[in-house]
Amino acid sequence: MTDSLYSRRALLRYGAYGAGAAALAGTAASWDRLTGADIPGRDDGSLVVATLGSAFAPAGVRALVDGFRRLHPDIKVRINAVQAVDWSDFFAKILTQIAAGTAPDLVYVATEGVQLFARHLGVPLDRWVRRDAAELREYFADVHPSLVESMMYEGSLYQLPIEFNAADMYLNTRVLRRAGAEFPAGDWTRDDFTALLRRMKRASDSHFTPYFWTNRLWGGVVPWLFANGTNLLAESKAPGGSWLWDAFYPADRRRGRGGGFRWTTPQATDDLVVEAYDYLAGLVHDGLCTRPEGGNGQNLIGVFSTGRVGVTPAGGFWAGGLHLAGMRADGFDVQYFPRRHTQRHQFGAAGYALLRTSKQQDAAWEFIKYSARRDTLRTLFTTNQTTPARRSMLTANRYRETGPAHWRVFYDTLDRFPDTGPVPAPPQVAEVTQVLLKHTGTALSSPGSVGPALRRMQGDLEKAMERDV
Repeated sequence: MTDSLYSRRALLRYGAYGAGAAALAGTAASWDRLTGADIPGRDDGSLVVATLGSAFAPAGVRALVDGFRRLHPDIKVRINAVQAVDWSDFFAKILTQIAAGTAPDLVYVATEGVQLFARHLGVPLDRWVRRDAAELREYFADVHPSLVESMMYEGSLYQLPIEFNAADMYLNTRVLRRAGAEFPAGDWTRDDFTALLRRMKRASDSHFTPYFWTNRLWGGVVPWLFANGTNLLAESKAPGGSWLWDAFYPADRRRGRGGGFRWTTPQATDDLVVEAYDYLAGLVHDGLCTRPEGGNGQNLIGVFSTGRVGVTPAGGFWAGGLHLAGMRADGFDVQYFPRRHTQRHQFGAAGYALLRTSKQQDAAWEFIKYSARRDTLRTLFTTNQTTPARRSMLTANRYRETGPAHWRVFYDTLDRFPDTGPVPAPPQVAEVTQVLLKHTGTALSSPGSVGPALRRMQGDLEKAMERDV
């Protein structure tokens, strides 16, 4: 990869956030003489598609490749399932491959990496979308514009969203019954939420925790910031994008659609941010919730399914996860995130990003289009491990076996709350995430820690946002 796209030093620094850092450091001295592309048999002319290893079931991947080959027998495809702990780890490993000269053509990228890849590595899809507008009209008519806008950067579209997950609130119905509580209404408030936690606590033993959450960018403290009418970074919209909105969503021009989100000035010490942290600190102090745990929340499925946790924020992906853990469809349900000053929700979406280093960009575009087809997504998303970006795929039949009863919440979150938006993920997302996780843990570690921790967070965020990733 050329230095004009991304310096090796910058790649090394970003890679330090994931397991790829050691590989980068160990091979840096030999890059000018030998790269991974020089290994015999490594480059067989295939269109290489990198995915997060756990993103799709093997059977779905085989169906995806076989279906694409039938439609395009002249294009060879190779899926590179990269094993990673989470999205940050995945992105670091992809950057390691790029630095080593073995860049894939396409990368499956979630919201957390959209702007990172768009700014330095990605190819705008605008010219292909314009060219194939008639073919894509059905796709855009089936996908909420908020998801599309989250895949834009500075006026251009970089990905077609194929899945998303909003942070709604899951409730264990057995715990609700034990507490003698009714299922909450869709317009419930933060006070209603607190009262429910207290009721659950009184009806349970000392091993029970009413509310459980993980310390991460998606689904951690950010949903509480959104509900409080604020964000970790000042949010605005980039200009542009009218070429897309006028062509596919003319009615949405009146809703302030733009050329993608901008997250700029840190505001960790803003009064509304402090209020949200104080609220969570109060829940911890009263024994109504855990201190935020690190990781991806996999251990949460076990404690939730066995009734040791009553409520937790999660997306449509959890319906499949709880089903696989043995929970019956009526053992849990989902409701919108409770309202404070607003009831704005946060989401994360994902799709394929085309890299500038690809020599098969037209073929890659054909794969992007094929991956967004309804029949393709039906073969991939068979176990409710996510929420399909296509509205038409959310049906009663899809959730009949796994639940939950209020499955319409997953997509209705976008419709009912038009200001719902993506998690704050600027190009400096790696640094921002590390700062958020570090100081959120500290802020809730002991009484009186919120103010000092948020002041330190503010300083570290300002330094992170000044860096040119």
